[in-house]
Amino acid sequence: MSLTKFSKANLPNLRRLFVEARTDAEESAYSRNAFYNIVLFMSSVAVFSLVAQRMNKTAS
Repeated sequence: MSLTKFSKANLPNLRRLFVEARTDAEESAYSRNAFYNIVLFMSSVAVFSLVAQRMNKTAS
């Protein structure tokens, strides 16, 4: 049995099940929260990168 046949099994789409279990307002809140989390993560990576660059510049 190949992997493609195995991946096309009749399994439920978990994302769709969770979306259908929540109201539109709840789904919107989850989506907004996920967006803010990724923006916060990317901002913290940028800040750490800038701090590391400045520390490297002063150490040289």
